[in-house]
Amino acid sequence: MPLQNNLRIIMAKQKIDSVSELMTITGLSRNALNKLWRDEDLESAKLGTLMIICDQLQIKLSDLIEYLPGEKQIIPEKQKKKPIN
Repeated sequence: MPLQNNLRIIMAKQKIDSVSELMTITGLSRNALNKLWRDEDLESAKLGTLMIICDQLQIKLSDLIEYLPGEKQIIPEKQKKKPIN
């Protein structure tokens, strides 16, 4: 799915300087936040995690994560499935 993660933009607008500061604000673990910060495997992000971020930063889920219809997803080489012979 072509999803756009806007966490860094939102953090900049709200003057949140680091993942550590975001941890303090949200109460979420560094591991959970780093996955979003690094834009890793966004499709498997837990809805509960996203909702906590939205609640604490007073934003809508659609502000945090956007679905871009018609956009092609770029899959990193390490995530591509190899054909079965």
